[in-house]
Amino acid sequence: MRRMGRSGDGRTRRMPARSRGNVIALMSLGILGLVAGVMWDPMRTTAVALLVAISIATVLVSVWGMVHDIRRGHVGVDVLAIVALMSTVVVREYWASWIVVVMIFSGRAIEEYAQSRAQRNLAALVDAAPSQAHRFSGPDEWETIPVDAVRVGDMLLVKPGETVPVDAVVCETTATVDMSMITGEPLPVDVRKGETIASGGVNTGVAITVKAVAESRDSQYQKIVDLVRSAQDSRPEAVRTADMLSVPFTVVSFAIAFLAWSVSGDALRFAQVLVIATPCPLLIAAPVAFMGGTGRLARNGIVIKAQDVLEDLGSVSHVFFDKTGTLTVKRPQVSRVELSAHARESGIDADELLVIAGMVESHSSHVLAKGVESAARDVLATGSYTAPHIEDAQEIMGSGVEARMDGHLVRVGRASFVSASEPASRALEQLPDLTSYEMATYVGLDGITMGRVVLRDVARSDSRSAIAGLRDMGVPRITMLTGDNAISAAAIAGEVGIRDVRAGLLPQDKVEAVRQARDDDSDRVGEHEGARGLMRGALRRMVGLKDPGVVTMMVGDGVNDAPVLAAANIGVAMTDGSSNAASQSAQVVIMNDDIAMVPKAIDISRQTRRVMRQAVYGGLAAAVLCMVVAGFGFIPAVWGAIIQEVIDVTSILWALTSIADRRDGRSMASSSDDASPDMEIEPAA
Repeated sequence: MRRMGRSGDGRTRRMPARSRGNVIALMSLGILGLVAGVMWDPMRTTAVALLVAISIATVLVSVWGMVHDIRRGHVGVDVLAIVALMSTVVVREYWASWIVVVMIFSGRAIEEYAQSRAQRNLAALVDAAPSQAHRFSGPDEWETIPVDAVRVGDMLLVKPGETVPVDAVVCETTATVDMSMITGEPLPVDVRKGETIASGGVNTGVAITVKAVAESRDSQYQKIVDLVRSAQDSRPEAVRTADMLSVPFTVVSFAIAFLAWSVSGDALRFAQVLVIATPCPLLIAAPVAFMGGTGRLARNGIVIKAQDVLEDLGSVSHVFFDKTGTLTVKRPQVSRVELSAHARESGIDADELLVIAGMVESHSSHVLAKGVESAARDVLATGSYTAPHIEDAQEIMGSGVEARMDGHLVRVGRASFVSASEPASRALEQLPDLTSYEMATYVGLDGITMGRVVLRDVARSDSRSAIAGLRDMGVPRITMLTGDNAISAAAIAGEVGIRDVRAGLLPQDKVEAVRQARDDDSDRVGEHEGARGLMRGALRRMVGLKDPGVVTMMVGDGVNDAPVLAAANIGVAMTDGSSNAASQSAQVVIMNDDIAMVPKAIDISRQTRRVMRQAVYGGLAAAVLCMVVAGFGFIPAVWGAIIQEVIDVTSILWALTSIADRRDGRSMASSSDDASPDMEIEPAA
């Protein structure tokens, strides 16, 4: 496949429709002339003249494209195609000339197809970006405006089947929204009144009214689109290196061709070698493989800022996890409900007390309130209880929520707040002590403590399997960083299988822990590899590849982890689409809030790099081998041109396999556990 130039950023320039038509007409005329020349001897001279004219036109087009590339700072490598075409004409291998012409003009179409297939998932995200919104201009009146014209505070109408244009608060009772474009979750979710809904969600219910809380440029979906466009425009170092190696490959090709000519004395050998020479495995297969891997990440709800990140993911050697919201669920969960003696005497059971507390807590903004309310609604969903009527609810900051229920005063919050008619210490004496990693909200009725709802951080159901997956993939060190106390950290670490725990850390302590661990790991790697490691690193730098060394990854929820995300080589922010976690600090954003995507991202990176190497090295090895064979005269020019196209197409199709999801056993190598078989908990100094 011969390529007719590319833009300065490495992307193919599309041929205008008129030019494509002219090329098709030109090639059709040429093939008719050649066929006529073969079948009707008097037409042979005319056919040859026509082919020579077509070849000259093709050379001029290729030279113009090569000059255009050089002006834009991109090395022109179409010289192989130009010289191969001219040499076949000179030695009168006209059918080989025709095949080269066809390959030159068809190469662009094949490359465009490969690039479009590789970018399909990324393009779908960009194309689905909301472009307009319906803004209320008066009672029951609305106008359609560009999404960029939406301002914070605007009241918007979202019709059934339409995309939520900007981040907004739901003003209706409940909205049913399809968030699959954001999170990859196939089932619609219910968003209640007062809750935030991210832009990019599709309204699958009735028309809803929402209030904009962010402009388009600051909304969740636009952040994703910005990341996708950044990834599309970037080129990883491996691709840049492959591009640079095309020049030495061209030199080697000419060397083999001239050597074959000089040794044999037959100019035909020169043409036979060059029609096989192809740098396309370097120039096309490498970027196609990486773009396919980037698209595969996007299909799994993983968005990266640049393709260099995809390259680095496969070299991760130390993963740090934040605890709260990352290894654990986003908010504390109810673990049990404890009743006081007065509650048992009054006939109130645990579920009834939980429902009362949950309905009162629905009026609170406290971090524990949502967990209590969610557990209460789960009880109500069973149909065993009905929601009590709550009125006159008010939140007293720092204390709790006070409300009226069927003529009774209900308080939910601190123990001293709910027990107005008895000392708080007496109420606490009736209940067992809490562990250091538990927290509680108390429930009082008419000034008497009725019990408490105990909550705790709960590990995600798939955290342990994600950690085990990282170890199976050969990631040598996994560490938990948390600001919680050592006992609470140890409880969660034990559940998920992490042995290296750093507890009681402030944000700056987390940053220092990542930096210190990176330095220590670098020293450990240097001592282990010694001179061999230094030599390998030097060789990689000589050919233009960076030495990955120690690559650290920090995984957080993107809410308050910005400093430590920036300190790691790769910062990963996890979000469920309801928060703007696509910050400047994270290089990777997991949009479906699935911790299992952490090992998945590493696995995709390793598969992508392997597919790229196989496509590039396999294609180049086949080309060089065939050039050597052709140099001995064993491959006619016509068959050489066909073989060259087969090599190109095979390399590109193999590179496209980076798009496919597959379980790769080779990347799941066994590894040693962390440094010590026993849990190592290091509190902050």
